[in-house]
Amino acid sequence: MEIGLVGAPNSGKSTFFNAATMLNAETGNRPFVTIKPNEGIAYVKVKCVHSELGQKCNPRHGYCKGEWRFVPIKLWDVAGLVPDAYKGKGLGNRFLNDIMQASALIHVLDASGSTNCEGEIVGEGNFDPCVTGKFLTKEIAHWIKGILAKNWSSLSKRVESESVSATLTKPLSGLGITEEDVHDVLRKADFPERVSQWNDSALLEFAELVRKKSKPVMIAANKIDLKSSKENLERLREELGKENIVAVSAEAELALRKAAEQNLIEYIPGDTDFKELKELPEKQKNALEFIRENVLQEFGCTGVQKIINSVAFDLLNLIVVYPVEDQNKWSDSKGNVLPDAYLLKKGSTPLDLAAKIHSSFAEKFVAAIDCRTGQKLSHDAELENNAVIKIQKRN
Repeated sequence: MEIGLVGAPNSGKSTFFNAATMLNAETGNRPFVTIKPNEGIAYVKVKCVHSELGQKCNPRHGYCKGEWRFVPIKLWDVAGLVPDAYKGKGLGNRFLNDIMQASALIHVLDASGSTNCEGEIVGEGNFDPCVTGKFLTKEIAHWIKGILAKNWSSLSKRVESESVSATLTKPLSGLGITEEDVHDVLRKADFPERVSQWNDSALLEFAELVRKKSKPVMIAANKIDLKSSKENLERLREELGKENIVAVSAEAELALRKAAEQNLIEYIPGDTDFKELKELPEKQKNALEFIRENVLQEFGCTGVQKIINSVAFDLLNLIVVYPVEDQNKWSDSKGNVLPDAYLLKKGSTPLDLAAKIHSSFAEKFVAAIDCRTGQKLSHDAELENNAVIKIQKRN
């Protein structure tokens, strides 16, 4: 599973990326600072099951802090998107190609209205962020429509020899769009039975529904510490959907993580507050206090960890599963407790988990054991969230 960071230039995407991954993607107040996608690892935050054992875990990937397990997920920061990108404007097709490897998208939006859709600085409160919030999904839908329209005549004829869903999936398969996605859209929507009868609006509607199914989007209303952002937030939620928007201050999160990395404060990503560990210079102390009062106390968190979790669990319907070799000690063969945690789609089976570990595990799969109950699970049993599983395989 991969998450793409998208949005207009100057929206704060690279700052969000740096805060989530603690890498150093270039930032700046000019359009197209990011040209090639930045790739990094962000983390989903969950309560670790090590507390049930009464001992600490030994993560091989990700990390554990206190009671929290941080499970890795890939994050892409791609070039800024401008209106009419699907026609090739700005970085156009390169941008749209880059985002297609993602399973879901976080649209980083300048909620303060300081920049317009082109990424130009216009001054705080001088642009309507709702405009920027709406154009991104429109661009992707028009691009998908364009790919289909380019060969629509031959596609319309091909359905005579194969299913509609298979026909429409072929030109879109390189975009991470599956036949299951297409079939689900066709089943739920009311399109003309014959593809040859689809008009331009039907094709665009299909493209948008397929985008929504295969590339769901959540909006990070960024720069929430600014006065105009707070004024715009309710209107953004009304026009773009309350459940789709998280108030975010990427700069605040980055500042807190850097201070924690330097052992100046105690802070776990997603926390509602931080604790000073030593006396700080007045300027830094004031900056952190500003974050506490204007972000943490007002919104409960900086929003960065919250939206990553929301995308993983609400949009992508993921669960966390811990594979182990020793079903009693919940460890690997070397005694490392809960060394691995995998993100799997809800509804995944022990056989899916085996394949995630290694292809040889799936090939030699015999059964699985639920380490809490000792119960043997078949290859097609549905795994529960936070399951601790031992895979049994042939030698």
